[in-house]
Amino acid sequence: MYSSCGNLGYARQVFDEIPQPDLPSWNSIINANFQAGLVDMARNLFAVMPERNVISWSCMINGYVRCGQYKEALALFREMQMLGVNDVRPNEFTMSGVLAACGRLGALEHGKWAHAYIDKCGMPVDVVLGTALIDMYAKCGSVEKARWVFSNLGPNKDVMAWSAMISGLAMHGLAEECVGLFSKMINQGVRPNAVTFLAVFCACVHGGLVSEGKDYLRRMTEDYSIIPTIQHYGCMVDLYGRAGRIKEAWNVVKSMPMEPDVLVWGALLSGSRMHGDIETCELALKKLIELEPTNSGAYVLLSNVYAKRGRWEDVRHVRDLMETMGIKKVPGCSLIEVGGVLHEFFVGDDSHPETRQIHMMLEEILERLKVEGYVGNTKEVLLDLDEEGKELALSLHSEKLALAYGFLKTSAGRSLSEIAIGFTILHKDYAPAETTGKLDYALLSMATGKIVKSYTFQQAAL
Repeated sequence: MYSSCGNLGYARQVFDEIPQPDLPSWNSIINANFQAGLVDMARNLFAVMPERNVISWSCMINGYVRCGQYKEALALFREMQMLGVNDVRPNEFTMSGVLAACGRLGALEHGKWAHAYIDKCGMPVDVVLGTALIDMYAKCGSVEKARWVFSNLGPNKDVMAWSAMISGLAMHGLAEECVGLFSKMINQGVRPNAVTFLAVFCACVHGGLVSEGKDYLRRMTEDYSIIPTIQHYGCMVDLYGRAGRIKEAWNVVKSMPMEPDVLVWGALLSGSRMHGDIETCELALKKLIELEPTNSGAYVLLSNVYAKRGRWEDVRHVRDLMETMGIKKVPGCSLIEVGGVLHEFFVGDDSHPETRQIHMMLEEILERLKVEGYVGNTKEVLLDLDEEGKELALSLHSEKLALAYGFLKTSAGRSLSEIAIGFTILHKDYAPAETTGKLDYALLSMATGKIVKSYTFQQAAL
């Protein structure tokens, strides 16, 4: 009871007083530790369990996913399969966690294997498992496969399945299709919830549908009596900001019934940076530093804002403050799945065994892109570098290294439509919906002789 209420202290006290805890008690205390974010404690408890059932394994896998440890979730699933203790086999709850981990990592081949495993085991793809499959395929860049799963769920799709498909379309920038699917859902009598509207707002953000976004917010509150959450307000700030309507974005921030969080300030920052509103940009960065005083990303961006305006004394002050507080800039990290194996890259990374070939491929791509008219955006690179240094820093972005490796391992003319990069931003990037430096599909196709249809990022703040 205490664990289900989130009272870990009492739950652990009760658990420790049980002479021989039964299996449900073990599972409950493990789940309670995950809910409290105590991953190591949950792992230690799992290790000393006298026996385990499928619920035990599923609690661990889903707990890892909730806490952002996606690779650990997949590793534990492999261990579960290899051990095969007492015929403990994965169930729908287990596989939902596995699919979620694959989606967050952008691990399409792993996700396809999990789907095949579900079919092989004869698990019925009900609405819950189908929703997990839709979400996984969309996050891994395979929107066509997500559509296929959605259509095969039949007429009894619930609001979560509809929301997952709408969200999948939104993350791929298919705003019109997303809005159309939302209308179809309404016409079929399925009542949208807060998650559905969040997905629709994201579609409006990607499609620049400002007036439509405002209307959906009105319908959400007036027609469905859904109270907007901070995520909905964040999307509206992002929507106005991207459209260059910074004043309206700022008005949303000021009128929110709750205190803005890092995502809201990040959305305001993104829009103000994009449209050169330095004053609002500075305000948002200062608020971000107040909320997360140990996060290096905001300090670096604020330093750049000051540098752009020639405020070198303020630049030195920010950097001195970082040094005093022991704050160091953490490099971004990108993951790419090639041949069923996840490869990890960091900014300026030279640790990969094929580093030389990767850099040669990257140089070749960049040279061809320059011929086609592509010029790197050096405005957002640290300003104490010369132009050549800025170009080098841009070329060694972790996602570009990962993408170059994908091209290196893909034969000429083969489609890269299902390559997705799981871009885990370890320093918490404050551009909430798009990664800066994203290259145009057509230019990449011309530069490499390969067909680039999908290039998606999965972002997670660790």
